[in-house]
Amino acid sequence: MGQLISPYSIAVLISGTGTNLQALVKAQQEGLLDAHIGLVISNEPKALGLNHAHKANIPTCIINHRDFLTRSHFDQAITNKLDQLDPNLIVLAGFMRQLTPHFVHQYYGKIINLHPSLLPKYKGLNTFERALNEEAKEHGSTVHFVAPELDAGPIISYARCSIQPHDTTKDLQERTKALEHYLLPLTVQYFAKQKVSLYHRQVTLEDRILPPEGTDLTQIIHKFTH
Repeated sequence: MGQLISPYSIAVLISGTGTNLQALVKAQQEGLLDAHIGLVISNEPKALGLNHAHKANIPTCIINHRDFLTRSHFDQAITNKLDQLDPNLIVLAGFMRQLTPHFVHQYYGKIINLHPSLLPKYKGLNTFERALNEEAKEHGSTVHFVAPELDAGPIISYARCSIQPHDTTKDLQERTKALEHYLLPLTVQYFAKQKVSLYHRQVTLEDRILPPEGTDLTQIIHKFTH
């Protein structure tokens, strides 16, 4: 008898190695994620993350941003593909293109992003270098709803890690990435269980209104990793 497919469907957008996509697939296979990954879209034809999707028999689509004259045309191509699936949730997992306000408004409340910092600190790129340069004591990763402004949507969840005295950028990146591989599946599971809601910019989780910084999943993640 085949495995039952969850009625809760997600689409994942990637640009690179797809390790967080791999984490979602692993969580699904281990029964920790009650969601069906119905589609993976990559803007990079050679993204390694596509291999993870192929191994898991997940449909993939390459939409190369270089093939379009404008961001709007690129976003419309993504929209056309997404609307064929009509997913419950769209997950940006290492997707390195900024989406147009029109696209974001179209899916507002059902599109989330994973960002490698404790937002609102270090929006944008090079978060690890910036944290080390400022001699920050801790770093982490955040899952937030996508808004038209870069990395500024309402925050759902985050996880923290300490910064050690002699950390390199690679050290901090690897430590943060290890957190993300639990943070993202845990957060998506909240969605799959219909536990997350958004009203204007106010996030509610399990009927509890979250503070602006979201809910801290660090301790829950430690239970998985220790």
